[in-house]
Amino acid sequence: MSDVHVAVGVILDSENHILITRRHDAAHQGGLWEFPGGKVEAGETVEFALARELREELGIEPGQTEPLVLVEHDYGDKTVRLDVHTVRNFTGEAKGLEGQPMQWVSVEALDEYQFPAANLPIAEAIKALLS
Repeated sequence: MSDVHVAVGVILDSENHILITRRHDAAHQGGLWEFPGGKVEAGETVEFALARELREELGIEPGQTEPLVLVEHDYGDKTVRLDVHTVRNFTGEAKGLEGQPMQWVSVEALDEYQFPAANLPIAEAIKALLS
């Protein structure tokens, strides 16, 4: 079983809509929606990894981020540690650079999308933050 450390961004626009992306069908938990981010590589800080992943996946450069929640989840075949930060300001216009569908959604609409189990505590933390 593998352990994966992931930097995750809860990206908010000026109206507090949240950016979500859909995982490629061939990926672990494929076809489900998620909050963007990716693996923290050896020697990287979470903030550096998050900025790198958001540049690579979405073409945006985050400004200052704030820790939101730390989630550890065991899927059976892998354990993930999600280091989640809020991103309230960024430069650039978000685009699915890896062909992934993306959507800006209201906090109320989060329940309409299917997320991997490890993302559910993130959705709850967002609801608490924005309520």
